[in-house]
Amino acid sequence: MPELPEMETYRQQLAPLIQGVPITGVEVTRPKSLNVEPEQFAQLLRGNRILQINRRAKHLLFILATGELLVLHLMLGGWMYVGSDEDKPDRTFQVTIHFGAKSLYFIGLRLGYLHVHLPEEAEAIFKKLGPEPLQADFTFERFRQTLQGKRGNLKVTLVDQSVISGIGNCYSDEICFYAQLLPTRKINDLSEEELQRLYQSMRTVLLEAIRYGGYMESPLYAGDRLTGGFDSRCRVYDREGEPCVRCGHPLVFEEVSSRKCFYCANCQA
Repeated sequence: MPELPEMETYRQQLAPLIQGVPITGVEVTRPKSLNVEPEQFAQLLRGNRILQINRRAKHLLFILATGELLVLHLMLGGWMYVGSDEDKPDRTFQVTIHFGAKSLYFIGLRLGYLHVHLPEEAEAIFKKLGPEPLQADFTFERFRQTLQGKRGNLKVTLVDQSVISGIGNCYSDEICFYAQLLPTRKINDLSEEELQRLYQSMRTVLLEAIRYGGYMESPLYAGDRLTGGFDSRCRVYDREGEPCVRCGHPLVFEEVSSRKCFYCANCQA
């Protein structure tokens, strides 16, 4: 599932490709991906423009010239592609937005969605989300206050979108590895020094993942050399049995509270 770095990579790369370009057409093959009727969706978008693309947690927000927002959540298996009819992937598209000769294809939206909202509606939806981990005002002190009173383990707490937004299975494991903490550790058992390590690791891992384009390898457009570049840099995620890059011991996979979890049992404590 795309997490904060993947969606931030999409945001940064999509902006120069489609921002401000007139929308010339819309196709919808899966109406359930929308929260309005396809005809209404198409009528809103044709002739409109996307003035700005923002990100909130694992969502992208396409701000239309008419004031509405398109709120995208790719969920499990969703991705996007920008290109022409000639170079588009050989896949089924649930929604396609045309910008003249190029189009934005939404792929794998079986669980994901692209919803139309007014700004105040979107604000109400996002109120339930926790703070953004890379925001300048999300200091260590605020991080510590956010975790205060939490009794769950690290894995479950880091992926809880109401606690801190944008982190999922992949980056929770990478953050714990970088901090040399077991994902099964209880939040309320962490020392001040361990909390400091966790905070710094969270920022370091997420910023590195954004710099290398996240871990999802499907390119956004023909010739895209950024998207998915972090996959080869993952230290533990999806690396069961491989030697730990820090100590050489085989990495472990187990389910923690029904979630996939990868770690080193030797150098994470």
